[in-house]
Amino acid sequence: MSPRDTHPRQVVVTGLGATTPLGGDVPSTWEGLLSGRSGARRLTEDWVEQLPVQIAAPLAVEPPLGRVEARTLDRSQQMALVAAREAWADAGSPEVDSERLAVCVASGIGGVLTLLHQHDVLREKGPRRVSPHVVPMLMPNGPASTVGLAFGAKAGVHAPVSACASGSEAIALALDIIRAGRADIVIAGGTEAAIAALPIAGFAQMQALSKRNDAPETASRPFDKGRDGFVLGEGAAVLVLESAEHAAARGARVLGTLAGAGISSDAYHVAATDPTGAGAARAVRAALRSASLEPTDVIHINAHATSTPIGDVAEGVGLRLALGDALDSIAVTSTKSMTGHLLGAAGALEAVVTLLSLRERIVPATRNLDALDDEIALDVVSIDNRELGTGAGLSNSFGFGGHDVCLAFTV
Repeated sequence: MSPRDTHPRQVVVTGLGATTPLGGDVPSTWEGLLSGRSGARRLTEDWVEQLPVQIAAPLAVEPPLGRVEARTLDRSQQMALVAAREAWADAGSPEVDSERLAVCVASGIGGVLTLLHQHDVLREKGPRRVSPHVVPMLMPNGPASTVGLAFGAKAGVHAPVSACASGSEAIALALDIIRAGRADIVIAGGTEAAIAALPIAGFAQMQALSKRNDAPETASRPFDKGRDGFVLGEGAAVLVLESAEHAAARGARVLGTLAGAGISSDAYHVAATDPTGAGAARAVRAALRSASLEPTDVIHINAHATSTPIGDVAEGVGLRLALGDALDSIAVTSTKSMTGHLLGAAGALEAVVTLLSLRERIVPATRNLDALDDEIALDVVSIDNRELGTGAGLSNSFGFGGHDVCLAFTV
């Protein structure tokens, strides 16, 4: 085993960016979480009237882009670019050899809004009216490509597609790239823009969405006895990840450390969660090994917890398998209670929030938790935010297809 295998390169976080249902940047999103605001609302578009679910969590602030970018980029690409620009500026706009800069930006669905809109154009106006930009706008690697072009990344542009675990898997891949010495900086995260009739109808047919149309702010209820599904959200979040050596050499401000990551798969069902929690437990254990941490080092978990009846219970079971009695002393939260479920961007946003919770030593309370499910044996932070001590934090993401990802952070 080589020295690099026994002592992997330390990977630090030097920049954060986001645009979410709670705010157009990281500070406003963080403030929204701490104040317990909900980004969910009733939709007012004409196409909503035919749907059984008429609520979602759209962006709080429309992407502030120029006319050309707005016309040639899918909404998911626009959001990724906004978040990446904020993260890059937050990192101090580092000078880096373009051949040592990589991008890992994921999406669970890709340019579905472009696909649906341009299909309507084709059907109603004919092929000559279809946009010449349609293919680059709809492809799942479009957001990663957009960010890579914007920053001149030549060490690789990657776009994991792992459903609701996509953003976390992109960050895990970035960790591997830096540890392997293939890049000094990686712009990593996730984005998703899928608030449209077809995705909502599809999720509704699966009984995955909450139907609380008359009370959207109370619809996302992770871990609560009365939960009935998730609220579809949109947004993007990006981290600037950097080798500790490179960050130190340029005198960068370090926000924290991406200490490890674990990836597994359920091999159980294309959409249903494995109720035994075995896959989730494997991912958590792998993250701890990758980070050289013990269960007792963990003080906080930002749970995947989407507000689905089966998924929330399975995650609790998996955490107990992985962490044992140490779980009793760990503060757990689900920020999806406020942001809704951002699909391929969810893991990236929750990675940002996990790091902020550790830095600021406070956990945002889970909203709408009126009565903890009897089957969930977790210390879920609710009603009031909770102060944290020092220790490690985990961020969980699980996706259709059986994807399981856990990220471990320290500050």
